[in-house]
Amino acid sequence: MMPAARESLLDAACTALGRRPWSAVRMVDVAAAAGVSRQTLYNEFGSKEGLARALVRREADGYLAGVERALAAHTDPRDRLTATAEWMASAARDNALVRAMLTGCWSERLPTPTLSAVPSSSAVPAQRRADGPLPSPRDFVQIVRDRAVTVLAGSAAATADTAELVRSCELAVRVALSCVAAPPGEGSVAELVRSALVRQRVG
Repeated sequence: MMPAARESLLDAACTALGRRPWSAVRMVDVAAAAGVSRQTLYNEFGSKEGLARALVRREADGYLAGVERALAAHTDPRDRLTATAEWMASAARDNALVRAMLTGCWSERLPTPTLSAVPSSSAVPAQRRADGPLPSPRDFVQIVRDRAVTVLAGSAAATADTAELVRSCELAVRVALSCVAAPPGEGSVAELVRSALVRQRVG
């Protein structure tokens, strides 16, 4: 199957999930919405669980791509961490799957794939990847923290030692996660992160 067709199926599944609980989403309806046969859908994902894993994997990848964009959007280290925190909060606000992945709180409306790897005999490379381990909330903290450290450590403006830089980046990530769990008022994410970093040497 062409990657575009796989994306169309995932888009159709995401749209269906926005309209009804995952338990009520039918594979035949997802296939019809994407303009392919149900057999094609099963060939690509293997099962409804495989479709759920692929959907979660795609949303995780999209979230982490947004982290990369936020880190690259500025030159000042504090601005980079602030932008990253704002992205984390907005992504979770706008996407129920991202919010569930970051917090570990999966509502009854959402698919709840196991985070550990599942046996895969798929001939589709993208599905074999989706059948691998899915990130846990702790994994996401570590991934975002480590990506931030890598970017900031390579910045000419960075003056903090590595251990302090790691602490500062993790602090920013965890403040952002607190805003995901209990959203503050408009514009407050940046203010909270900047306040938390005021005594941190990140640039």
